[in-house]
Amino acid sequence: MLAQRTLKSLTKAVGVGLHSGQRVELTLRPAAPDTGIVFRRVDLPQPVDIVVSAQAVTDTRLASTISSGAAKVHTVEHLMSACAGLGIDNLYVDITAEEVPILDGSASSFVFLLQSAGIALQAAPKRFIRVIKPVEVRDGGGANTKWARLSPYEGYKLSFEIDFDHPAVDSTGQRVEFDMGSGAYTRDIARARTFGFTKDVEMMRANGLALGGGLDNAIVMDDYKVLNSDGLRYNDEFVKHKILDAMGDLYVLGKPLLAAYSAFRSGHAMNNKLLRELLAHQDAYEVVTFEDEKKAPQGFAKLARAW
Repeated sequence: MLAQRTLKSLTKAVGVGLHSGQRVELTLRPAAPDTGIVFRRVDLPQPVDIVVSAQAVTDTRLASTISSGAAKVHTVEHLMSACAGLGIDNLYVDITAEEVPILDGSASSFVFLLQSAGIALQAAPKRFIRVIKPVEVRDGGGANTKWARLSPYEGYKLSFEIDFDHPAVDSTGQRVEFDMGSGAYTRDIARARTFGFTKDVEMMRANGLALGGGLDNAIVMDDYKVLNSDGLRYNDEFVKHKILDAMGDLYVLGKPLLAAYSAFRSGHAMNNKLLRELLAHQDAYEVVTFEDEKKAPQGFAKLARAW
């Protein structure tokens, strides 16, 4: 049986929120089979559980925000991407503020935290959502067109194309494809950092955003070049971060996908719109398990390699 996964023990991290600048403590704890991934606002007078789902996403401006009533957690996508990359099904995320810490701006710190706690197999079958009919969402037209699509595929692969008119981005790859069957998420995707432009950062800070952002947790560019002294981690780090984000955005579905995701200029809003479109068409997907893990698509049965 291809089994569900959780952590062997709890693990903790302390950091700041990218937009809030607030200090936040994060505790990742094991959870029982079929719990899913649950964020817990433990700083509130009465702790509130927020179970991740496509419907729990209530704001997609600059990041993915999930809510339950008045309780919110911002910027969940990098941690969710790490969970997707390592195949974590069940997890409690205790958090002491309303934003997940940005740490180094990628998913690699979350991968390290999860792997350091150890990954435990559970006595319950891992459930996948297999796409059996294509679904697509589009927005804009002409030069402003953007779209995202899920198509049937026996496995999970993602292809993304960005379209930034900037010298530093133009000199790198603007399209990348990643297949989970490679088993190389931690090596090829997880280290890609979020990025921004100095002119946008100044505007966001004036509006109370990006207060925790800096060269230690983001790629920052002026009008011509990357300002980080250590340069890029990958030649195509910009578009790889978009893959990282998409993996996190899509994992709020609550189950791993078996599908081919492709997108052009998509973002958090379009990714969530795509999930809702999929769920609106019950003939477009099915829930499957693998009693014989040898019959599961490549990349899902083995535990992800450590660094």
